[in-house]
Amino acid sequence: MARVRTVDSHTHILTEEAMRRLAKESPKVAPVLKNVNEHGGVLEIDGKVVQQPHPREMWELALRLRDMDANAVDVQVLSPTVFTFFYGHEPDLALACSIVQNDDIAAVVAKHPDRFLGLGTVPLQAPQAAADELRRSMINLGLRGAMIGSNVNGRNLDDPALEPFWATAEELGAFIFIHPHAGVGTERMGSYYLKNLIGLPLETTLAAASLVFGGVLERYPKLKVCLSHGGGFVPYQAGRFAHGWDVRGEAKVALKNPPAESLGRLFYDTILHSKTNLEFLIDAVGPAQVLLGSDYPFDMGNMDCVARVEALSIEPAARDLILGGYARGLLGT
Repeated sequence: MARVRTVDSHTHILTEEAMRRLAKESPKVAPVLKNVNEHGGVLEIDGKVVQQPHPREMWELALRLRDMDANAVDVQVLSPTVFTFFYGHEPDLALACSIVQNDDIAAVVAKHPDRFLGLGTVPLQAPQAAADELRRSMINLGLRGAMIGSNVNGRNLDDPALEPFWATAEELGAFIFIHPHAGVGTERMGSYYLKNLIGLPLETTLAAASLVFGGVLERYPKLKVCLSHGGGFVPYQAGRFAHGWDVRGEAKVALKNPPAESLGRLFYDTILHSKTNLEFLIDAVGPAQVLLGSDYPFDMGNMDCVARVEALSIEPAARDLILGGYARGLLGT
């Protein structure tokens, strides 16, 4: 039987052309590469280091295709980077930056349509503009949805101002990938890389809980939302969410039905760094809710994502769903 066509749902890209075009918009959003060598460099924006190391694979397409072939990844879903969401800037500038990146991702996909799909970025601090750019990027450019942050300048994703965005995402059948950024409690996570090890999964958990208990997934039941890094702590604490809704009135303020109904609509990537934990996730939510992901090309990712799924103690049909069978339909391919 032929091997399933594998689809890596969680990757990032920032090409040199996109960096040049962003620099033309404003010095405040200009990505600057420093100390570049054969492996990569240091990326600064507005005088601040935002990524170190910043791997060369982020901008060299030949290296990306080489690594895909080496790791049996047939298709990557290209997404922007969290440090180029620009939620903290004025809406017009953030929109211009979204347009630059979305156009660039679409151009890369057009060059290699058999190897890439694209997700865009939107200026969520201006929800109607975000909705309009989501529509443009999907209808005009052929992108499949958007990668968004886990909060918008400290506002959770159930903020009423975001309703136009969620309504448009559901209408378009957009694939919305939530990626954590600017985590809570960072004042206590300065050591040991805890801002990533704990802070980012915590941010993902808070974003998901906001969508569930804020009633967003209940109001828009056709939303297609995927959580990065195996869903943070969501799968492990789903029982606590359910118990809290049963016994506490606060949990029912915006959520009419038990949280399990909304939780059941969420998707998760495979980036858990543990065979045991990934098997738990699949058992807890079902293989149709779990999508292959690598976090390419960052060091906290799993470049060997396909091999990790193939090593799981699960049925072949479940394995094939995770490797790409379900993602193709979810992404409209």
